[in-house]
Amino acid sequence: MTLAPDATEHVVDRSLIEAYFDAFAARDTDTFATYLHDNVRWMISGPVDVIPYCGVHVGKAAVIDVMARRARNVLKVSNVVREHFLVQGNRGAALTRMTATLTADGRIVSYRIANFFRFQDGKLIDNVSLLDSFDAAEQVLGHSIDLDDAPPLANGNIVVL
Repeated sequence: MTLAPDATEHVVDRSLIEAYFDAFAARDTDTFATYLHDNVRWMISGPVDVIPYCGVHVGKAAVIDVMARRARNVLKVSNVVREHFLVQGNRGAALTRMTATLTADGRIVSYRIANFFRFQDGKLIDNVSLLDSFDAAEQVLGHSIDLDDAPPLANGNIVVL
């Protein structure tokens, strides 16, 4: 995702992007849906085996399904704190801390999410959400992930956690 706005794309008013993000953070599905482009691409980077709504979702109906049903089957969001919020041209970025209750057992989880989004024709066309997935997975699982038994890395590999 480039930082400079594409000269062929129109600048989006910051208030529109903030209103979209407020609806997203509040999990207000009806309002959230009004900001989605029909061809929206929504990617949530995270451990699909632990947080099953992670992955790539394409199209307005698929994204609404994630927000309205699939994510709510896993957790109930109680708070999203916006730590940083940037808008430039037709793009935005937010660093947030989400707090939620797991539907399976009522435990509280809280982890950071970085969101990068782009608008086209006044609607959200692309979203990338990067979870602090190691932290999120440990909290959802309810225990630390033991890396002592992990196979050794091959020479020259770099791992970032």
